[in-house]
This record gives sequence, structure tokens and C-alpha cells, in this order.
Amino acid sequence: MNKISARQTQILQLLLENRKGLSIDKIANALDISRTAILQHFSKLQQLNYICEGSLDKTAGRPVRNYCLTEQGINFFPKQYSWFSELLLASLKQQMGAEGLSNYMYRLGEQVAQDFLPQMQNKTPRERIELLLVIMQQLGFESSRQTNVNEHNPRIQARNCIYHDIAQKHQEICQFDLALMSRLLDSEIELEECLAKSGCICQFKIMG
Repeated sequence: MNKISARQTQILQLLLENRKGLSIDKIANALDISRTAILQHFSKLQQLNYICEGSLDKTAGRPVRNYCLTEQGINFFPKQYSWFSELLLASLKQQMGAEGLSNYMYRLGEQVAQDFLPQMQNKTPRERIELLLVIMQQLGFESSRQTNVNEHNPRIQARNCIYHDIAQKHQEICQFDLALMSRLLDSEIELEECLAKSGCICQFKIMG
């Protein structure tokens, strides 16, 4: 997350509480600072795409411009995606059982893989691995191809887990990764080491 000052955070909080927007004067009055100071803070917040120009308010004099939060500005504030995802998985596991959740996550991985399959057409196995690494990076994985190993069974390593906290409670979610990789590489994948199981990395062996 981009770092901003405490005063800039206060400006964002004001705009969060007033979703229709506020004028510079109203913000300055609320924070008891000058218009000039607000404009200086606005420069940084607009640069980060946290705020934008909103509607014009008609007054007795000239119209006054309001400023609003952008979607990026709204996303500056903490979210509870991990908690909500864990809640959903716990509910699914209660309904389906552990095996059912594993199967569900595997099917979900295969479904997501369909969106990327056209990129894999007419590619060699090595090219498919390189493309998979790009896709994994896009999804948030810090991944690479392990070097100095038998080329017959190359390995992919992920130094992070994008849903680590959830995977520790629901290891069935690892089936999503296995299905995604297996479908894109058209090969069986074995999970040799897993961060969610106290491993140092997630290591996937491509069985060929």
C-alpha cells in the first residue's frame, strides 16, 4: 500500500464518510487547516488516484467543486477478504465434507484454467511452463522454475502462498493450484512441499 501522511488519511476518512463529496473549504474547516495545505495534500492523493473531482454545488456565488473518493481510494481502507473467504470455505466444508470441498476446489481450478488455455496452444512443454510462471505472477505468486534438476521432471517453486492463512485451515484449497497447473501444462502435478504444511516453499513436481 502506498504510504500517505496522517493528515492525508484524515482527508480520505472524511470523504469516506461523505460519499457524495466535499469541497476544499469544507475539508479545510473540518480539519482546521488552510486551503493551501489541503491543495498540497490533494496533489499527493490525486497522484495516487485516491481522489477525483466530483459534482459542482450551486451556491449564491460561483459553483463549488466537490471531491470524492475513487475506487482505489475506497480500497485504501482495510478489507476482510481473508475472514470472509474463510467463512465461505468453512460453510462449504460443513455442507460437502473435506473430500467434497477438495473436489470442488479442483473443478474450480480447471474452470479458471480454461481462460488461459488459448495461450498454451502450439507451445512446447518448456514454453508452457514459462507461460504458467507468468500467469502465476499475475495471480500474485512469487514463483520460478527450479534449476539444476532432472529435466524429465521439472519443478515449479512458489515462495509465497496467496491464501496462506486460509490454506492452513483448509488445505483442500491447494487442489485449486494443482488443477490449474495440471490443466495448463497437460500433465499430472505432485505437490512435494507446501507452505500451509509448515514447508519453506510450495514445490510442484511436473510428472510429465
